[in-house]
Amino acid sequence: MIQGLRTVIYPVTQLSEATEWYRRVLDKAPYFDQPFYVGFEVGGFELGLVPDGVPGSAGATAYWGTPDARAEVARLEGLGATVESPVEDVGDGIKVATIRDPYGNLFGIIENPHFDLSKLA
Repeated sequence: MIQGLRTVIYPVTQLSEATEWYRRVLDKAPYFDQPFYVGFEVGGFELGLVPDGVPGSAGATAYWGTPDARAEVARLEGLGATVESPVEDVGDGIKVATIRDPYGNLFGIIENPHFDLSKLA
């Protein structure tokens, strides 16, 4: 079950510089800061930075929250989606995957146990 938008990820070429820039923009430190990913909590959503990809060429990827990433990917495959990147545990219990909808759009899935859904109600 899709619960709502959780995360938008921007590819950057200089992760440390981008982290500092977004730290100033958001006036807060990231809650998750690793060499492969930096995540900022912003009003119940996440702005993520990844040190791969080419900024602007493919745009950002929106990640939709779910309580069970594997089950959701299987459900979406049954609806005609194709798996772009399978479910992967990226640390701290966070699982992500991307699929392509039948029209070629990239659709991110995220299972993040750190999000308190009661704050969104």
